[in-house]
Amino acid sequence: MKSLDFLYGFSGQFLKIGAYCHNGFTRVIIQIMIHHQGPILQFHLHIPKEIFLDSFQEVDQWMLLLARNNLRVLDFRNSNRIYQIPSSVFSFLELRVLGLVNCIFKPPLEFKGFQNLEDIMFSKVNFGGGTVINLPQLKALTLLRCSNVNSFNIKAEMLRILREDSCPEDILLRLLHSQYLYAVKICLLESLNDLVRVGRFTFTIDGYFLKFMAAGKFSEWLSHAKWLTRLNFQSVSLGDLYQIQGALCMLRNSPNVKLLRVTYMPMGPEADLELTSSYLESQYQTLFMLQSVEMIYLEGTRPEMLFIKLLLDYSPHLKKIIIRPRATADAEKRLNIVKDVMQFPRASTKAKMVFLDPEP
Repeated sequence: MKSLDFLYGFSGQFLKIGAYCHNGFTRVIIQIMIHHQGPILQFHLHIPKEIFLDSFQEVDQWMLLLARNNLRVLDFRNSNRIYQIPSSVFSFLELRVLGLVNCIFKPPLEFKGFQNLEDIMFSKVNFGGGTVINLPQLKALTLLRCSNVNSFNIKAEMLRILREDSCPEDILLRLLHSQYLYAVKICLLESLNDLVRVGRFTFTIDGYFLKFMAAGKFSEWLSHAKWLTRLNFQSVSLGDLYQIQGALCMLRNSPNVKLLRVTYMPMGPEADLELTSSYLESQYQTLFMLQSVEMIYLEGTRPEMLFIKLLLDYSPHLKKIIIRPRATADAEKRLNIVKDVMQFPRASTKAKMVFLDPEP
């Protein structure tokens, strides 16, 4: 066994048996590590809030032991007091995946970077100042609710996937210019005047953001959306008028989008299908440049069908539309989706319909 897993299942067992004491928890972990046969390539650890730690001395010792193991994966989720990552972690030169929650990440001044690190997930991490950190193999970066991000000065030219809610705009724009970047999800948008100027990646926004779009909260940067070529609407409810308005607003201001992916969420009891259907029926759009559309988790509601009809009506360059219903849609409903879509008029005579099996 090359992996040690002390995540929620492990800590949960201590909670069940009432052994959530500091000494018992740390003693078991150190005994397992000492008696472990062979190298430890993956280390997953959750420190629960119920354990009172005077210091993180024991955790520092565990990290020191791991430094001798050519560790590839470090997944440290801290629900306790904030923990400062010790200098030993910065000697994990074979590290491929690094996940930290509720930590202080302050590299020593002489630290130059992780040469093999490919995936970073930082949540509630506070960054300390230092030199530029070289991450030549980094492909995926997630920064959630982090602080002092200005001090996280990285060089990541191979970055492909970015998910963040805490980057200052200058750092964000620098990351967005990675030549390999193809997928971006911005979880919180505050200052985005030039964000969408980089058009080669897939820009992902969810239904919550679309409601802000409808309210005009981000109108100051919509003029730059002409640079976007790939757009992903995630967790969208077409039973919500504001989400529909936001989606159409985004499409109107993204005239060069060629690839659109829409993932639907189940209609809740608050959905107003009559109102949203009436709104969609009244819409007259400028032409879309869409070439490929993918609709995921369809339930076959009238607003969903009208949204597809609208795209077909105003996309003269469309080559393919992929439709995958939700697994909860029975066979009759799936058949009705196929019948409706096939009867819709199309602005493009080359548009190919692809119907896939339901997704759970």
